[in-house]
Amino acid sequence: MTPARSGPAVPTATYRLQLQPAFPFAAAEAAVPYLASIGVSHLHLSPVLEAVPGSAHGYDVVDPSRVRAELGGEEGLRALARTAREHGMGLVADIVPNHMAMAPRHNPALWEVLREGPGSPYARWFDIDWEAHGGRILLPVLGGPVGTELEHLRADGEVLRYHDHVFPLRAGTGHLPLPQLLDAQWYRPVWWRLARTELNYRRFFSISELIGVRVEDPEVFDATHGTILRLLADGVLEGLRIDHPDGLADPDAYLARLHAATGGCWTVVEKILADGERLPAAWPVAGTTGYDALRHVDGLFTDRTGAYELLGRYRAFSAPQTDRGGNWDATVRRAAYKVLTHELATETDRLTRVAARLCATSPDLGLRDRAPWALRTAVEELLVRMRVYRPYASGDATEVITAEAAEEARLAFVVPQEAEAVGIVRRLLVEPPGDPAAPDHADRVEFRTRFAQTASALRAKSVEDTAFYRYVPLLSAAEVGGDPGSPGVFPEDFHAYCARVQRDWPLTGTVVTTHDTKRSADVRAALAVLTECPDGWTKLLAEVNRNGAGAPDGQLAWAAWQTAFGLGPAEEERVQEALLKHVREAGMYTSWTEQEPPYEEAVAAFVTAGPCGAPGERVAGFRKALEPHVRANVLGTALVHLTMPGVPDVYQGTEGEYRALVDPDNRRPVAFPPEVPGEKDAVTAAALRLRARRPAAFGASASYDALTAEGPAAEHCLAFTRSGEVVTAVTRLSLRLAEAGGWRDTRLPLPPGRWADVLTGGREFTGHARVADLFDRLPVVLLERVAQD
Repeated sequence: MTPARSGPAVPTATYRLQLQPAFPFAAAEAAVPYLASIGVSHLHLSPVLEAVPGSAHGYDVVDPSRVRAELGGEEGLRALARTAREHGMGLVADIVPNHMAMAPRHNPALWEVLREGPGSPYARWFDIDWEAHGGRILLPVLGGPVGTELEHLRADGEVLRYHDHVFPLRAGTGHLPLPQLLDAQWYRPVWWRLARTELNYRRFFSISELIGVRVEDPEVFDATHGTILRLLADGVLEGLRIDHPDGLADPDAYLARLHAATGGCWTVVEKILADGERLPAAWPVAGTTGYDALRHVDGLFTDRTGAYELLGRYRAFSAPQTDRGGNWDATVRRAAYKVLTHELATETDRLTRVAARLCATSPDLGLRDRAPWALRTAVEELLVRMRVYRPYASGDATEVITAEAAEEARLAFVVPQEAEAVGIVRRLLVEPPGDPAAPDHADRVEFRTRFAQTASALRAKSVEDTAFYRYVPLLSAAEVGGDPGSPGVFPEDFHAYCARVQRDWPLTGTVVTTHDTKRSADVRAALAVLTECPDGWTKLLAEVNRNGAGAPDGQLAWAAWQTAFGLGPAEEERVQEALLKHVREAGMYTSWTEQEPPYEEAVAAFVTAGPCGAPGERVAGFRKALEPHVRANVLGTALVHLTMPGVPDVYQGTEGEYRALVDPDNRRPVAFPPEVPGEKDAVTAAALRLRARRPAAFGASASYDALTAEGPAAEHCLAFTRSGEVVTAVTRLSLRLAEAGGWRDTRLPLPPGRWADVLTGGREFTGHARVADLFDRLPVVLLERVAQD
């Protein structure tokens, strides 16, 4: 049992650490004194359970009963907890209920299933369709069709070997000739390309190396959560982050069971909310991990008018096809069709089979005589029209799978009677599954469940992993949780969001950078400045393109130049790696599975000659001239994030200026403490220490009130007060502000009392403070009410 501590069990601020063999528990323990000194209340640890050896992220869990040995094992984790407690801190851990690694040699439960088949006590752990492929699990691991790989497949005692892969042999089959031996197993090694259409286990998105886990089964829940629950009970952990709840069969039931099992510890879910979507009120959690906050904070520093001007310049420069990067909604729709018919074809097939079975056997004769192709088309047309990730049991499915979407989906059919398949499919999805004793009840539940799981995978793959890389007028808007089709957030909308969060989810998580963001907050903050100078950006591109360095396509060129601007001077290897990932994710001229070497070589040559060559120096000069405005956005983003409603999560290294691109670039090691702290470090530490010093001003019972500036530049000052004790004010759209003549006599009416400047000591303000005075040293200010004598 870890000794109790005096600090809060509910975090005031968390700090995310990416654990890996190169940064184990001992390294985290060494960082504790520094992190405590800047005001962090809890370390937020990436997954701590046993993972595939060498994993740099830990989401590929192989044994949920053990703490990862490569990180220092349970002893190392407990030592970290003790040291954290000695410094008044606690631990929050990331857990992965949705999936485990499809790595049999390291995953003992999966090993037993492959050896014993559906009769294994572990078979219930994994989401496998035993009715498909004669009850054999497809393993998409071969480099080619099995007939071309026979020389690499060999029996070795009680195992089958294929290069680095090792699989168990069914008892009594090791002596058989290879063809008969393969046919005798509970699994079937196949060419990896068959995963798209033939796979019979649920995956994480389209990643065949991660197999879905059936945590909806109480026994599986207990087995896979026992160690985490024990660590919570012992006080080693105090809170949880739940990875990808949208992949679960029933997120509502899972979260209720978890809440009961943990006793209600602070828990946030990695739930990405679409614009206007609300977190289900029935969920017993503190809130989300915070991507909705990211969208609102980023939007504050984006000039919406300028963003649309930039869109026009992008279209003129890049000449994208409407549905391949020219229009956001059309781009998402086309990407969704492609994902459904390629990466998620096996999931769509399974939905079609269940729907066809339901219709063929239904006692309701109105459901009979429906062709599988029509049902499949109806499923696909409804899926691509989803505007959120998925429906939930606690919500109204008709608000997610709307009648309007169904009417639009019917247009995919020529024959009206065949179009009735849309109404039938929608009815199966929105109506309760009915009497549990009914013969079709299980199929109805499965259809609703699989549709929801497929919808979440489709949204992630088509939007985050495809459309974000095709529609690129403003890269900072193409971020997890973002809406590139509607960039920018008005101050009044930001204030309304914050008031709602404080009222409904006051202890929710908030983030601006994570291990999954496409670009760090500081890179996005720089890119947002371009919305204030679309003309200057367009002229710059005309100049650098005139000087050579021809790109293989216009969309890549636009994205590459923005990448160079946002990142600033950096090693060419980092830019090359990020842009290669960019074009493969976009999937227009090359992809991860159909690589086009000539195109990729042209991309690499362009990056070398352009963004990382002499023309790139022009971009660096352009950024340098805009540095005061980049600085205002960087510091403003940080301070708003750290003082708005919710519990801020600071990603490792981002307490100071942190410029990173998509993973793996954003998972590079960081120094604790930073070698040369800058002004962002000072702002971060001051805000975190204030939160620790005045937890009630930011907590569950706190208040949030907008402050409105007065005068000619009022729109450029965003300000709010927390519980009447703290005032945050930041500069927004500072380039437009400078062009309009600066602050002049703009004033900010402060609440009654004396207010001390937390960021630059020795200053106090009262009454209607001149904004120019508030921001004369920094483009942001944090004020604390001075106690009356």
